[in-house]
Amino acid sequence: MDVLVTGGTGFVGRNLTQELAKRGHDVTALARTPDEDALHPDVETAVGDVTAYDSIEPAFEGQDVVVNLVALSPLFKPKGGDEKHLEIHLGGTENCLQAAEAHGVEKFVQMSALGADPQGDTHYIRAKGRAEQATRDAGVDWTVFRPSVVFGDGGEFVPFTKLLAPPYFTPLPGGGKTRFQPIWIGDLVSMLALAVEGETPDEDGDRGPTPAIRRIDEAEADRVDPHVGATYEIGGPEVLTLAEVARLAHAADNKPISVVDIPMGLAGIGLKALGALPGAPMGADQYRSLKFDNTTGDNDIGTFEYDESKLLTLAEYLDVDPEQA
Repeated sequence: MDVLVTGGTGFVGRNLTQELAKRGHDVTALARTPDEDALHPDVETAVGDVTAYDSIEPAFEGQDVVVNLVALSPLFKPKGGDEKHLEIHLGGTENCLQAAEAHGVEKFVQMSALGADPQGDTHYIRAKGRAEQATRDAGVDWTVFRPSVVFGDGGEFVPFTKLLAPPYFTPLPGGGKTRFQPIWIGDLVSMLALAVEGETPDEDGDRGPTPAIRRIDEAEADRVDPHVGATYEIGGPEVLTLAEVARLAHAADNKPISVVDIPMGLAGIGLKALGALPGAPMGADQYRSLKFDNTTGDNDIGTFEYDESKLLTLAEYLDVDPEQA
């Protein structure tokens, strides 16, 4: 299968392209400045910026499936201001969908986020919600993934937590009670790969292939991709508060934390004031994001025959005893 991964050299992209290449697919990673050294040796690269349609359109030729991973981090205020979320998440997605339709791509897998909503509380959530709607309205089969925060080598969630919640004396908005459902990158990309391939469990519970691409020959005519038209909320095996994540992250460095409860209103004033400064890493959106949990309503990992008890926990990844932390 020919698979194009936009944002293919980012954190999720590097891991997904490697997973797909190991499964025998012909994979191309599209990025503005692709780093071939960071990719699996069998992964091809293409240069393009999703906000510039003409730069990406040729890469969609001959592709069976497109996975759109291009995104800005919700953890930091983007360079150029919060309006960048709309430009990249919505505008970039619309360009990818247009190119996919122009070249007859059979399936489009969109990486979204938990809580994506065109009327949401942050620029990031609103842009992700509008990008989801554009995906559903396009003339191509689609699947949407909404993961919680993702951790793993090269990821930003643990480093960001250390930045926001320093060791020893640890002031946290609302006492760090915001809840997350972290999922390991290795588990997430396995599920993404199954959705790309159109796999579904057979009667014995084993994963059997159902080709994502509907070929013309009669033998394939009746096979249907079970993931088309699905929106999956994906979370890890446990729900952790921000304070708990901070304890685990610093315990890996043998450093304790002492949480100081900063009232949310006071934290909001501080982050809003910080956001007004040129080049500030965080601002009002980051404050608003801490006011709601990042957890699944109904974890959809069971669709891929995954059991929460078998998923890697954050403590296991960090090699930390959670009781001691």
